Amino acid sequence: MNYKVQGLNKEDKELLDKGELLPVMEDFYTIQGEGFNTGKAAYFIRIGGCDVGCHWCDVKESWDASIHPLVKVSDVVQKVVESKAKAVVITGGEPLQYNLDYITEAFKSKGIETYIETSGAYPLSGYWDWICLSPKKTMPPLNEVFAVAHELKIIVYNKNDFEWAQEQASKVSSSCYLYLQPEWSKRESMTPVIVDFVKEHQNWMVSLQTHKYMNIP
Repeated sequence: MNYKVQGLNKEDKELLDKGELLPVMEDFYTIQGEGFNTGKAAYFIRIGGCDVGCHWCDVKESWDASIHPLVKVSDVVQKVVESKAKAVVITGGEPLQYNLDYITEAFKSKGIETYIETSGAYPLSGYWDWICLSPKKTMPPLNEVFAVAHELKIIVYNKNDFEWAQEQASKVSSSCYLYLQPEWSKRESMTPVIVDFVKEHQNWMVSLQTHKYMNIP
Protein backbone atom coordinates (compact mmCIF):
# COMPACT_ATOMS: atom_id res chain seq x y z
CA MET A 1 0.00 0.00 0.00
CA ASN A 2 1.21 3.52 -0.80
CA TYR A 3 -0.13 5.66 2.00
CA LYS A 4 1.99 8.83 1.88
CA VAL A 5 0.69 9.88 5.29
CA GLN A 6 3.71 11.19 7.17
CA GLY A 7 4.59 11.38 10.85
CA LEU A 8 2.22 8.72 12.17
CA ASN A 9 2.68 7.08 15.52
CA LYS A 10 2.85 3.29 15.62
CA GLU A 11 -0.77 2.85 16.72
CA ASP A 12 -2.19 5.06 13.97
CA LYS A 13 0.02 3.38 11.37
CA GLU A 14 -1.34 -0.02 12.43
CA LEU A 15 -4.94 1.25 12.26
CA LEU A 16 -4.26 2.75 8.82
CA ASP A 17 -2.81 -0.54 7.63
CA LYS A 18 -5.96 -2.32 8.81
CA GLY A 19 -8.18 0.29 7.16
CA GLU A 20 -9.74 1.35 10.45
CA LEU A 21 -8.40 4.88 9.91
CA LEU A 22 -8.45 6.64 6.53
CA PRO A 23 -7.44 10.16 5.40
CA VAL A 24 -10.86 11.48 4.46
CA MET A 25 -10.86 14.64 2.34
CA GLU A 26 -14.63 15.02 2.30
CA ASP A 27 -17.84 13.05 2.64
CA PHE A 28 -21.38 14.01 1.69
CA TYR A 29 -24.77 12.66 0.65
CA THR A 30 -25.63 13.60 -2.93
CA ILE A 31 -26.69 12.30 -6.35
CA GLN A 32 -24.30 10.24 -8.44
CA GLY A 33 -23.55 12.37 -11.47
CA GLU A 34 -21.60 10.11 -13.82
CA GLY A 35 -21.64 6.76 -15.58
CA PHE A 36 -23.97 3.81 -15.07
CA ASN A 37 -25.37 4.96 -11.73
CA THR A 38 -26.15 8.53 -12.81
CA GLY A 39 -29.14 9.96 -10.99
CA LYS A 40 -29.01 7.61 -7.99
CA ALA A 41 -28.72 8.89 -4.45
CA ALA A 42 -25.41 7.91 -2.87
CA TYR A 43 -23.13 8.90 -0.01
CA PHE A 44 -19.69 9.90 -1.31
CA ILE A 45 -16.47 9.37 0.63
CA ARG A 46 -13.41 10.97 -0.97
CA ILE A 47 -10.15 9.58 0.38
CA GLY A 48 -7.00 11.73 0.18
CA GLY A 49 -3.86 10.52 -1.56
CA CYS A 50 -3.08 10.02 -5.24
CA ASP A 51 0.10 9.71 -7.28
CA VAL A 52 -1.53 9.00 -10.64
CA GLY A 53 -1.19 12.69 -11.52
CA CYS A 54 -3.75 13.49 -14.24
CA HIS A 55 -3.03 17.01 -15.48
CA TRP A 56 -6.76 17.72 -15.89
CA CYS A 57 -7.77 16.38 -12.46
CA ASP A 58 -10.49 18.57 -10.90
CA VAL A 59 -9.68 17.51 -7.32
CA LYS A 60 -5.91 18.02 -7.17
CA GLU A 61 -6.33 19.00 -3.52
CA SER A 62 -6.91 15.29 -2.91
CA TRP A 63 -3.40 14.32 -4.01
CA ASP A 64 -1.56 15.00 -0.75
CA ALA A 65 -2.91 12.57 1.84
CA SER A 66 -1.02 14.26 4.67
CA ILE A 67 -3.20 17.39 4.57
CA HIS A 68 -6.39 15.42 5.21
CA PRO A 69 -7.32 14.23 8.71
CA LEU A 70 -7.19 10.58 9.63
CA VAL A 71 -10.77 9.66 10.46
CA LYS A 72 -12.16 6.65 12.28
CA VAL A 73 -13.97 4.53 9.71
CA SER A 74 -16.57 3.62 12.33
CA ASP A 75 -17.49 7.32 12.58
CA VAL A 76 -17.87 7.61 8.80
CA VAL A 77 -20.03 4.49 8.69
CA GLN A 78 -22.28 5.94 11.38
CA LYS A 79 -22.72 9.15 9.37
CA VAL A 80 -23.76 7.14 6.33
CA VAL A 81 -26.22 5.09 8.38
CA GLU A 82 -27.74 8.27 9.80
CA SER A 83 -28.11 9.73 6.29
CA LYS A 84 -30.33 6.76 5.32
CA ALA A 85 -28.28 6.33 2.13
CA LYS A 86 -28.64 2.91 0.54
CA ALA A 87 -25.37 3.13 -1.41
CA VAL A 88 -21.92 4.55 -0.77
CA VAL A 89 -19.32 5.59 -3.36
CA ILE A 90 -15.68 5.47 -2.31
CA THR A 91 -13.49 7.63 -4.51
CA GLY A 92 -10.39 9.80 -4.30
CA GLY A 93 -7.66 10.55 -4.91
CA GLU A 94 -6.93 6.93 -5.55
CA PRO A 95 -8.79 4.89 -2.93
CA LEU A 96 -7.04 1.60 -3.68
CA GLN A 97 -3.86 2.96 -2.12
CA TYR A 98 -5.55 1.85 1.11
CA ASN A 99 -6.94 -1.35 2.58
CA LEU A 100 -10.68 -1.07 1.98
CA ASP A 101 -11.71 -4.44 3.41
CA TYR A 102 -12.72 -3.03 6.80
CA ILE A 103 -14.85 -0.14 5.54
CA THR A 104 -16.69 -2.21 2.95
CA GLU A 105 -17.35 -5.03 5.41
CA ALA A 106 -18.84 -2.44 7.77
CA PHE A 107 -21.16 -1.10 5.07
CA LYS A 108 -22.14 -4.59 3.94
CA SER A 109 -23.10 -5.48 7.52
CA LYS A 110 -25.49 -2.49 7.46
CA GLY A 111 -27.08 -3.51 4.16
CA ILE A 112 -25.49 -0.59 2.29
CA GLU A 113 -24.29 -1.15 -1.28
CA THR A 114 -20.65 -0.39 -1.99
CA TYR A 115 -19.38 1.31 -5.15
CA ILE A 116 -15.81 2.35 -5.97
CA GLU A 117 -14.33 4.71 -8.54
CA THR A 118 -10.69 3.87 -9.22
CA SER A 119 -7.91 4.15 -11.76
CA GLY A 120 -7.15 0.50 -11.08
CA ALA A 121 -3.44 1.23 -10.63
CA TYR A 122 -3.27 -0.55 -7.26
CA PRO A 123 -4.33 -4.04 -6.10
CA LEU A 124 -8.02 -4.42 -5.41
CA SER A 125 -9.19 -4.56 -1.81
CA GLY A 126 -12.71 -4.35 -0.41
CA TYR A 127 -16.01 -6.02 -1.25
CA TRP A 128 -17.90 -4.27 -4.01
CA ASP A 129 -21.33 -4.20 -5.60
CA TRP A 130 -20.04 -1.94 -8.37
CA ILE A 131 -16.56 -1.21 -9.66
CA CYS A 132 -16.14 1.81 -11.94
CA LEU A 133 -12.73 1.63 -13.58
CA SER A 134 -11.47 4.94 -14.97
CA PRO A 135 -7.98 4.18 -16.28
CA LYS A 136 -5.30 6.82 -16.68
CA LYS A 137 -2.41 6.80 -19.15
CA THR A 138 0.13 7.78 -16.50
CA MET A 139 -0.44 4.61 -14.41
CA PRO A 140 -2.33 1.88 -16.29
CA PRO A 141 -4.69 -0.45 -14.42
CA LEU A 142 -3.65 -3.86 -13.15
CA ASN A 143 -5.05 -6.82 -15.06
CA GLU A 144 -6.90 -7.99 -11.95
CA VAL A 145 -8.96 -4.78 -11.92
CA PHE A 146 -9.76 -4.95 -15.64
CA ALA A 147 -11.12 -8.44 -15.07
CA VAL A 148 -13.68 -7.46 -12.42
CA ALA A 149 -14.76 -3.97 -13.59
CA HIS A 150 -18.50 -3.51 -14.05
CA GLU A 151 -18.03 -0.19 -15.81
CA LEU A 152 -15.19 1.31 -17.85
CA LYS A 153 -15.25 5.11 -17.91
CA ILE A 154 -12.77 6.88 -20.18
CA ILE A 155 -12.24 10.62 -19.80
CA VAL A 156 -11.85 12.17 -23.24
CA TYR A 157 -9.55 15.18 -23.37
CA ASN A 158 -8.62 15.09 -27.06
CA LYS A 159 -9.17 12.99 -30.17
CA ASN A 160 -6.18 10.77 -29.41
CA ASP A 161 -8.10 9.36 -26.46
CA PHE A 162 -10.50 7.37 -28.64
CA GLU A 163 -7.88 4.89 -29.84
CA TRP A 164 -6.64 4.51 -26.27
CA ALA A 165 -10.22 3.95 -25.10
CA GLN A 166 -10.62 1.08 -27.55
CA GLU A 167 -7.40 -0.48 -26.24
CA GLN A 168 -8.73 -0.32 -22.67
CA ALA A 169 -12.09 -1.77 -23.73
CA SER A 170 -10.33 -4.83 -25.17
CA LYS A 171 -9.09 -5.70 -21.65
CA VAL A 172 -12.39 -5.75 -19.76
CA SER A 173 -15.04 -8.47 -19.72
CA SER A 174 -17.75 -8.61 -22.35
CA SER A 175 -20.35 -7.67 -19.71
CA CYS A 176 -18.56 -4.44 -18.72
CA TYR A 177 -20.39 -1.22 -19.63
CA LEU A 178 -18.34 1.22 -21.70
CA TYR A 179 -18.58 4.99 -21.24
CA LEU A 180 -16.89 7.99 -22.80
CA GLN A 181 -17.00 11.20 -20.78
CA PRO A 182 -15.76 14.60 -21.94
CA GLU A 183 -13.23 16.24 -19.66
CA TRP A 184 -15.13 19.16 -18.16
CA SER A 185 -12.98 21.97 -19.57
CA LYS A 186 -13.23 20.39 -23.04
CA ARG A 187 -16.92 19.50 -22.93
CA GLU A 188 -18.04 21.99 -25.60
CA SER A 189 -15.50 20.82 -28.17
CA MET A 190 -15.35 17.11 -27.31
CA THR A 191 -19.01 16.25 -26.63
CA PRO A 192 -20.02 16.42 -30.33
CA VAL A 193 -17.01 14.28 -31.23
CA ILE A 194 -17.95 11.71 -28.60
CA VAL A 195 -21.53 11.66 -29.89
CA ASP A 196 -20.33 10.92 -33.41
CA PHE A 197 -17.99 8.21 -32.14
CA VAL A 198 -20.73 6.48 -30.13
CA LYS A 199 -23.06 6.54 -33.13
CA GLU A 200 -20.37 4.64 -35.06
CA HIS A 201 -19.32 2.39 -32.14
CA GLN A 202 -22.54 1.40 -30.43
CA ASN A 203 -20.91 -0.68 -27.71
CA TRP A 204 -19.97 2.66 -26.12
CA MET A 205 -22.25 5.11 -24.28
CA VAL A 206 -21.93 8.79 -23.35
CA SER A 207 -21.37 9.84 -19.75
CA LEU A 208 -21.72 13.44 -18.61
CA GLN A 209 -20.88 15.11 -15.30
CA THR A 210 -24.53 15.86 -14.61
CA HIS A 211 -23.83 16.93 -11.02
CA LYS A 212 -21.92 19.91 -12.38
CA TYR A 213 -24.84 20.90 -14.59
CA MET A 214 -27.10 20.60 -11.53
CA ASN A 215 -24.61 22.55 -9.39
CA ILE A 216 -24.47 19.93 -6.64
CA PRO A 217 -21.42 18.24 -5.02
